[in-house]
Amino acid sequence: MTTRFVDRAVIHLAAGSGGNGCASVHREKFKPLGGPDGGNGGQGGDVLLVVDPGVHTLLDFHFRPHARAGNGKQGQGGNRNGAAGESLELRVPEGTVVLTEDGEVLADLVGAGTTFVAAKGGRGGLGNAALASRARKAPGFALLGEEGEERDLVLELRSMADVGLLGFPSAGKSSLISVLSAAKPKIADYPFTTLVPNLGVVTAGETVFTMADVPGLIPGASAGKGLGLDFLRHIERCAVLVHVIDCATYEAGRDPLSDLDALEDELARYTPALGDSMEDRPRVVVLNKVDVPDAAELAEFVRPDLEARGMRVFEISTVSRQGLRELTYALGDIVEQTRAQRPAAEPTKIVLAPPAVDDSGFSIEPDPADPEGYVVRGPRPERWVRQTDFSNDEAVGYLGDRLNRLGVEEELARMGAEPGCRVTIGDYTFDWEPSTPGAVTHLAGRGSDPRLEQNHRVSAAERKQARRERRSERWAGGGSAADMTDDETDETEER
Repeated sequence: MTTRFVDRAVIHLAAGSGGNGCASVHREKFKPLGGPDGGNGGQGGDVLLVVDPGVHTLLDFHFRPHARAGNGKQGQGGNRNGAAGESLELRVPEGTVVLTEDGEVLADLVGAGTTFVAAKGGRGGLGNAALASRARKAPGFALLGEEGEERDLVLELRSMADVGLLGFPSAGKSSLISVLSAAKPKIADYPFTTLVPNLGVVTAGETVFTMADVPGLIPGASAGKGLGLDFLRHIERCAVLVHVIDCATYEAGRDPLSDLDALEDELARYTPALGDSMEDRPRVVVLNKVDVPDAAELAEFVRPDLEARGMRVFEISTVSRQGLRELTYALGDIVEQTRAQRPAAEPTKIVLAPPAVDDSGFSIEPDPADPEGYVVRGPRPERWVRQTDFSNDEAVGYLGDRLNRLGVEEELARMGAEPGCRVTIGDYTFDWEPSTPGAVTHLAGRGSDPRLEQNHRVSAAERKQARRERRSERWAGGGSAADMTDDETDETEER
C-alpha cells in the first residue's frame, strides 16, 4: 500500500458563533429591586492552523476539507457567563503557505508550533448586567452573539529542502536522489514518472542537508504547461538549485546547452508567491548518464561552454556511481556557505497598530442603488447592528444611542441626509429618523441625552390641578355630592 502525497488542498472553515447575552433581573425575597443579573454570552471558537513536524502532507484536508469550531454558550441569570466555544486546531506540515482563493498570501507557516488564526470566532453578546449604567439602570435587553467568520482558503505545501533538483522528464533526478539518500522514489523509463516531490537526507562529512526531487520541467511550465506550477512552487525554498542534464537523450533538437537555457528561461519567467527572487540562488550543473560512451563524449564537449558561463559542472553516473562523491561534498560546502550567510532568525515581534487620531471608525458614502440613500461602513457600526435584537424596542434605542455617540447622525446630517431617507449598515437598511430636532446631533455628557428633555407626558401635578379646576366648575354650576364622590373615585383609581 502506497501513501498518497497531497501538496495542495482547498479548505472551507467556519469559526464558532458567539453566545447571546441574557436579559435577567435578580429576584429574591425581601429584595424587590435586585437589579439586572444577566450574564454575557461565550466567545466563539477559533479555527487555528498549527505547524506539526509529524505531519508531512495535506492528505487529511483532501478528504476532509470542511472544519467548524464550537459555538459559545448563551449567558444565564445570576451573572453566569456562557462557556466559550472550543477552538479547533488543524495540524499542517512545515512549509505550508496559506492563500486566499485569489492567490493572496496570508501566512507562510515555518517552524514547529507556528500558529495562524485562519477563522476568528464571533464575540459573545453582553448581558443586561454589563449594559447597566447610570442612565439605564435596568436594561430590558441583551446583545446578540456575533456569527463566526467563514472562509475558503487554499493550502499549498512548499518543500523545505536545501537542494532542489531541476531537469527535464527522465533526466535522472529520481535516480540521483535514490543513490545519495535513503529515499525510494518511483523510477521508470517513461516521462513524468515523478508526480509528487521526493525528499531525501544527504550526508557529506559533517554536513547534513536535505534534497528535493520534484516533477520534471518542460518549456511552458511557468505558464502552467505540464505539471507547471505544481513543480515550480517546490523550489522556492531551496537554497541551491541543481540542473540535472541528460547527456544520453536521443530527442531531436535537444542538447545540454539548449536544455539548460530552457530551464533557466522557465525559472526567469516564474514569479515566486513568497516574493523571493531565484536569480541569486547558487547553481550547479550535473551532466548525467556519462556511463554511456556517447554521453561521456558530449559531456566533455560542452563542459568548457558551461564553465564559461560561471557554472560548476560535475559529470556523474547514477549507475556506475562515477562523480557522486565529488558532487555530494561540493553541495555540502555550498549549503554550509549559504547557511552561514543567512541572517539569524529573530523571534516574531508583536506589532501594535493603534488607530489614527483622526480615524472616526466609520465612513459614509452615497448608496449606488438608491440616489437618496447612504451606506455606512466600518467594523464597529456593522458589528453593533449584527448584535442588535430588532424585536426589542429598547435594544433598537440603544443601537441608536451608540451610533449617535459615534457621530453617525452628525455625519449624515453634514452630508445632507433628509429624514426618511434609506440608510444601510451591513445587511440592514433603515429609514433614517434623526433623534434630535433639525437633523443635527448635539452630543451630551455621559448619562444624559437631549431626547430625554422632549417629554410630552402629563405630570401628576398637572393632572391634579386639572381635577381641581373641574371640581370648582361643578361646584359653581351646582354639582351634587354624587358627582363629588365619582371624582374622588376616579382620583383614587388614577393613583
